Amino acid sequence: MTTTDIAKAGGSLAISPDQLGWTDEQAAVLRQTGIDNDVTNAELASFLHLCQRTQLDPFSRQIYLIGRWDNRQKRKVFTPQTGIDGYRVIAHRVIAETRHTFGYEDTLWCDSNGQWRDVWLSASAPAAAKVTVLRNGQRFSAVALYREYVQTDRNDNPTRMWASMGANQIAKCAEALALRKAFPHDLAGVYTAEEMAQADNPSAEERHLRKVQPGQGDPWATPAPGRDFLTEAETASDVEAVRQIWGEAKQAGMPDPVLNGIVEIGKLKAAPEAEPAAEPEPESDHEGVVDGEVLSPEDDYADAVAQLRAAAEAAHLEDFDNGVAGALGMPLADAPVEAIRALTAQIRPAA
Repeated sequence: MTTTDIAKAGGSLAISPDQLGWTDEQAAVLRQTGIDNDVTNAELASFLHLCQRTQLDPFSRQIYLIGRWDNRQKRKVFTPQTGIDGYRVIAHRVIAETRHTFGYEDTLWCDSNGQWRDVWLSASAPAAAKVTVLRNGQRFSAVALYREYVQTDRNDNPTRMWASMGANQIAKCAEALALRKAFPHDLAGVYTAEEMAQADNPSAEERHLRKVQPGQGDPWATPAPGRDFLTEAETASDVEAVRQIWGEAKQAGMPDPVLNGIVEIGKLKAAPEAEPAAEPEPESDHEGVVDGEVLSPEDDYADAVAQLRAAAEAAHLEDFDNGVAGALGMPLADAPVEAIRALTAQIRPAA
C-alpha cells in the first residue's frame, strides 16, 4: 500500500463502487458512530455517494456524519465531516492519478495589526492564517480568520484545543479552504472537523455582522454545505434526470457557472443519434450578462465583484469589506468568481 492509499474496511462492511444503499450490517455500525433516527434517507444516500466518490471509509472513522440542530428546519441536520488528513490523502491520490505537480508555500499567520509571519511564537492566538496550495503550477490561496472559526464554550471562551493550539487549528482551516479551491470536484460536499467546530458554539446563532430585524436571516451568514449539483448531474442516469437537476439548481439560486456546467453535462449524456435536447433557458438573474458573451478572467472577476457590491448596496448591508470576508471565509481579492456570484445570489433576495 502506498502513502496515498487509505485502508478500507473489509468483509461485510466494505463499500462497493456500485452499491446503491447501505446494507443492514453497515447501517447498524453507522448508528454506533452517533447517527440516530433523526437522519433522513436522503442524507444517508448522499453520505454513501460521498464515501464512494472520495473513497474515504466511514467504518475507519475517516469520514462521518455529524448531526446539529437547525432552527430553520426544526430538526437535526447531518453534515459529512472528515479530518485534514483525509483532505491531504484525497489530494495526493488525485495527484498520483493525474500526474500533476503538487506542493505548498509556507503557512503564514497574521497578528491583529496585519503583520504576516511564517512562524507563530506568541502565546495568544493569531488573527488569521493563510495557506497556499500549488497544483500543476497554479496557486490556490485561502485565508481563514480566527474569529470566524474558533470553537467556544458557553462563556464564549475558546475550548481547550483552540486555546492551547489556536495557531495550528486555524492553519488547518486555511489549508482545508485552499485544498478545496485546488481540488473543487474531489472535495466538494465534505468539510473538515476544524472548519465546522464553530457550528457547535452555543452563541453561534446570535452572531450578526449587522442589525437584523426579528424573523429575518442574516444575509452575510455563510450558507450551510448544500447539494453538489454538478456531481449529481455527472452521475445522473439520463438527460431527463440532468434537466431535473438543472431546475432544482436554478431554484436553489446556484450561480451561472454551475448552471452552465450542468447544461454541458446534459449535452454529453445525450445520445448521438437522438434529437438535440432543448436546453433550459439560462434566465440569468445577473445584470449585464449577455448570452454568448465571453469574458476574460479579469473582466469576469470585476463583473462578479460589481454585482456583489450592487446587491449589497440594494440590501442596505453595512461594512461591505468585513461582511464579504466573513461570508466567504477569505478576503474578496482571494475569492473565486463562483463563490462571489454564489454570495451575490444569496443576498440579492434581501434587496
